[in-house]
Amino acid sequence: MAVKTIWPITHSCGHHAERDLSGRAADRRAGFAEWLAKQECTDCWRAAKEEDEQDKTAWLEAKRAEEQAESEAWSEQYRMPPLEGTERAVGWGVRCRHQILAAAYTSLVLEGETAETEWEAIEEAARRVTRAGWWIDQRSSEPGDLAELLQAATAADRPTENPHF
Repeated sequence: MAVKTIWPITHSCGHHAERDLSGRAADRRAGFAEWLAKQECTDCWRAAKEEDEQDKTAWLEAKRAEEQAESEAWSEQYRMPPLEGTERAVGWGVRCRHQILAAAYTSLVLEGETAETEWEAIEEAARRVTRAGWWIDQRSSEPGDLAELLQAATAADRPTENPHF
């Protein structure tokens, strides 16, 4: 007598299915059928995955909106000029600039040996870099490298038409 190939499965979600396990070795079918019974059926699994993706997307959008508002408030407080670029790049660049400068201040001034007057010079140089793409490109840089990176910024990163200078 041959080992059966069609197995009745009652999934953990309560749905029932007949599964063809003929693609598995005969000695592995029973174990696989047992494992399947502990899982949700395909339809329930897909529905849960789609719901998780929607929840993740909503959470990510809320987190980005919160970061954006915080970064824009910070930019206003510290008189940072508006960035230039596409709408999407500007939003991302504002967040990157805020994160880069906050990390650099913590590392250099609060935890390091940079004086406030030296930091003010770094901050002033940062104000002159208004291309959003430049800030996005620097998002993974080390905080201690900021002064050198600002010096390396080109004229394209520091347009002269900026009304703040």
